[in-house]
Amino acid sequence: MMTKHIFPHGSRRSLICVVAVHTFLIAAIVTCAFSTAAQQKNDAPPPTPVGVDTVSEETMRQTVPVIGRLVARQAGVVAARIAGPVETFSVEVGDRVAANDPIATLVDDTFKWRVTAFKAEMNRYNAEIRTRQARVKLLTQEARRFEDLRKSPAFSQARLEDKHQEVVVSVAEARGRLAKARADLSLAELELGYSEIRAPYPGVVTRRHTEVGAFVGVGDPIVSLVDDTRLEIEADVPSVRIGGLEIGRAIDASVIGGVKASAVVRAVLPEENPQTRTRVVRFVLSDAGDMTSLATNQSVTLAVPAAAAKAVLTVHKDAILNRGGGTLVYLVVDGKANIRRVQLGEAVGPRFVVTRGLKAGDIVVVRGNERLQPGQAVSTKDAGIVKPAGAQRG
Repeated sequence: MMTKHIFPHGSRRSLICVVAVHTFLIAAIVTCAFSTAAQQKNDAPPPTPVGVDTVSEETMRQTVPVIGRLVARQAGVVAARIAGPVETFSVEVGDRVAANDPIATLVDDTFKWRVTAFKAEMNRYNAEIRTRQARVKLLTQEARRFEDLRKSPAFSQARLEDKHQEVVVSVAEARGRLAKARADLSLAELELGYSEIRAPYPGVVTRRHTEVGAFVGVGDPIVSLVDDTRLEIEADVPSVRIGGLEIGRAIDASVIGGVKASAVVRAVLPEENPQTRTRVVRFVLSDAGDMTSLATNQSVTLAVPAAAAKAVLTVHKDAILNRGGGTLVYLVVDGKANIRRVQLGEAVGPRFVVTRGLKAGDIVVVRGNERLQPGQAVSTKDAGIVKPAGAQRG
């Protein structure tokens, strides 16, 4: 049997009013909460515009300047090959000569007469040979007659052998004297040719060591000659930098005066200076334009590799922040700036080598990172900041 509750009429109305008031309050609270959340969402600051750059892996070719000098591959003294007085000079200081051009002439009267004398001796020995050849015929006839008497009691084997030997000796002596005469004549003609001193290679006369009328001996200097069309660079390179200078490698060179060129490593001399700890390296010039404007001993600045080329990870210098004694960068991950501690190596142009903390492809903040906070939202699209260029190889 159900019990039926009967409320007085006034109490029921009061209960309905209380329920209505509670419902209104709950709706108001909910509405206020949603409004507050929406207002907070609308009041959140926009992402901070920043400039970024990519951590990249590249070949490090850092260079250091080394001062070298221009040297001629062919330069030195042109000397006399024979002794005698100087008769004429064909060049002056500063004259340019080609290979085999005449430079000076020595008095050659003695050499001409010596050639004439040896030619006469040649003629005499030629005449003697003809005489010996006639005598050989006579000896051959006598030997033939001795052969015919072989069965005769008057035949002498010893005399037959003597006749044959006379034929051989007579011809050998004549030919030997003729050969010596020919050799003497060749030497005399060679010395006569040496009386005219010629340029052994093309170049410019930088000095005259004697004058007309002076007597010069064998090996005495006549002129100094420099071939300025085949210049090389010689540099004393620190031994610790030799590793990046393999044979055939081209590096940049700058000659004082504005001439730019490419220098190719030709040779690294296997000798070290114990006082300076340097080794001599020879470079061949290429793409130097007009070589006639260059001179020996002229200074050249070479961009020598600091070490052998190697692959390294680099970050732009503007991404680096020094805080609390540490080196930090801001990485952009999912639109937020995350702080990262890194370790750096040496500088490579406008970048630093990264030894720890980053990997290739990471995006780092390089503009606007001074005022960032960890976890702050950032934007890389509409920043009014130009994204910096990639790394420049030093």
